[in-house]
Amino acid sequence: MNQTLPLEPGEFLSLLGPDEVEALRKSGRPRRWDRGATLMTEGDTSDWVLVLTSGRVKVSSHTASGTEVVLAIRGPGALLGDMSALDGGARSGTVTALEPVEGIVIRDFSGFLREHGRIAVTLMKLIISRLRDADRKRIEYGAFDTTGRVATRLVELAERYGEPNNGGVRVALPLSQDELAGWTGASREAVSKALRSLRDRGLIETGRRRVVIHDMEGLRKRAR
Repeated sequence: MNQTLPLEPGEFLSLLGPDEVEALRKSGRPRRWDRGATLMTEGDTSDWVLVLTSGRVKVSSHTASGTEVVLAIRGPGALLGDMSALDGGARSGTVTALEPVEGIVIRDFSGFLREHGRIAVTLMKLIISRLRDADRKRIEYGAFDTTGRVATRLVELAERYGEPNNGGVRVALPLSQDELAGWTGASREAVSKALRSLRDRGLIETGRRRVVIHDMEGLRKRAR
């Protein structure tokens, strides 16, 4: 059994009341995936959604040349597949388990929302929040260099998943350098150079799929 992480603040499940969470659980069925499994595939169509209850996933897409672009990292409480389930269109990204994950699969999600109006309004607010975040990331790509974008993503991971570690913050990084490159819109070589620059400044320490941040404020300043 994968260790259950706390629900992420602002994610779908964290915004619901106890009665709403119970209604959601009764409307779906639990499923589990191993690390590396594909939960959803870009281009597919389906009316089901997934609410993560433990573990983390990446949402990615591929360019015409085959390059992977990581669109988001999602953790416990996240709602996945809602746009395709609501408008009948194709999945806009592939969802892959970065570690063992568990969740609730709900079919006929539109029907569920028709019966639960407040949850539908909550989802609408969540979608607006995602759009604002997407706008912010587009600005980052135009305004920040690679090191700034890498620093921004590390700060985000630390705030979401970090644990105190000898005066610093340890992040069990679920991403390879290739995936981190896809998340920052840079090449693997550029990301390696950026991480080396942050290490040389004493801001971070890196290991296999982990980062220890020794100077969070300094990393935030580099991110800006």
